[in-house]
Amino acid sequence: MSDVNDDRHEHVPSRQRRRFEGISSRAYEHPADRSALVALRKLSGFDTVFKALSGLLPERSLRLLFLSDSVRVSDEQFAHLNDMLRDACYILDLEKVPPMYVTQDPKPNAMCIGLDEPIIVVTTGLVELLDEEEMRAVVGHEVGHALSGHAVYRTILLFLTSLALRVAWIPLGNLAIMAIVTALREWFRKSELSADRAGLLVGQDLQASMRGLMKIAGGNHLHEMNVDAFLGQADEYEVAGDLRDSVLKILNVLPRTHPFTTVRAAELKKWAATRDYQRIMDGHYPRRTEDKDTSVTDSFRQSASHYADHVRGSKDPLMKLVTDLAGGAGDLGGKLFGKFGGGSGGGNAGNHGTPEDE
Repeated sequence: MSDVNDDRHEHVPSRQRRRFEGISSRAYEHPADRSALVALRKLSGFDTVFKALSGLLPERSLRLLFLSDSVRVSDEQFAHLNDMLRDACYILDLEKVPPMYVTQDPKPNAMCIGLDEPIIVVTTGLVELLDEEEMRAVVGHEVGHALSGHAVYRTILLFLTSLALRVAWIPLGNLAIMAIVTALREWFRKSELSADRAGLLVGQDLQASMRGLMKIAGGNHLHEMNVDAFLGQADEYEVAGDLRDSVLKILNVLPRTHPFTTVRAAELKKWAATRDYQRIMDGHYPRRTEDKDTSVTDSFRQSASHYADHVRGSKDPLMKLVTDLAGGAGDLGGKLFGKFGGGSGGGNAGNHGTPEDE
């Protein structure tokens, strides 16, 4: 690990950033994301199968579209973004710098797609919204996607979503495709948390990452926003309501490829406070050379452990009910009645709850 000097950037505060030589994407990947990726990488012939799919996927069309109707980042065009891109690849030790395009779209967005070679696309809305340090975290986020190999699955997700719309008139065909799309979306939401961590490793400025997420949620009005209050929304979102609200949360998030912005901010802040993050910053992290020896079983065990810890520590009413039931805490019917009734119904519903339920 070494330091990267950014003195050459005119608009970026002069400071040094650490470089993570040979870092494996496993270092920053969310446990659920990591277990899926480890399993896929271990599958014999996996790469061959997906490359065979490239003839069906609109990858070539997308590349030609961005080349012909967007601005390719280079030393001559959006040079400051090109510097950030090269720095991000250097910090995460990604040998081949992916092509990057700026496309006209007022909605702030960025993506990393492609099967054979990933490409990064950012919208003008995002470029105009974020300052240099906030944008650096976003570029690092997309480079993290490229290092993890997420671009392949994102491209497939885009293809399947489009296919589902075309075959919506075929009931069983549409159901089968949507089942795959729903599973891919759940995985991809976790991959976004991984990429947020990669963005932090590149920018090495937690406040800039927080500001960027706040701006994506509330626009360019930082003087009207507060980080602590914004993070407080994530806590309120998790705690608020009863089981009906828990179900609505699930229904709201199912069609999304990204977690909600307040949740992303809270998750990133939580990870930045962990020993895992500090060890990476101190130069202790898994290397790519060790990826082939990674155990699928261990990765799934870590993922299962993470989800179990999440359920136990969650303040969401549904997760609390699951924890209580798993611990043998009381009557199912009574608990459901108390939860859906808001704990204020008549009869003996109150006798089935715990002080935390009320």
